[in-house]
Amino acid sequence: MADISDSAARAARDLRVVFSRLRRRIREVAQDADLSPSQESALTLVGKHGAATASALAAAEGVRPQSMATTLAALEQHGLVRRAPDPDDGRRQLVTLTDAGRARIEGNRQVREEWLARAFQDRYTEEERQTVLSALELMERLSRP
Repeated sequence: MADISDSAARAARDLRVVFSRLRRRIREVAQDADLSPSQESALTLVGKHGAATASALAAAEGVRPQSMATTLAALEQHGLVRRAPDPDDGRRQLVTLTDAGRARIEGNRQVREEWLARAFQDRYTEEERQTVLSALELMERLSRP
């Protein structure tokens, strides 16, 4: 790292730490006590993927199919997902969100956004919020290939 400036190294380290803390805090805001973190993650994954097999979800989540099956069974017991035969291959089952599952994901998203907006409103001045918006425009470059 001899060709990396001290400021670049510090920015990378500090950004990683702050993003990790913020991500953890945002998760805490909407996390419900009745679901484990892996169940919350799987529920979100089903919401993003739409109808998917348990094995496809396991691969996307990086877990064993047996672990995903256990997680999905718990979500099904909570009435958040349903399994139905795959119309293209009756041997497989597709997992989809129920109305309650969709409502929960949307509710969590809304709670997180409201918490973050309220935190910006309460903890920062207008000038500081504008500074954050400017910094985010710069940070957008990091997300591009």
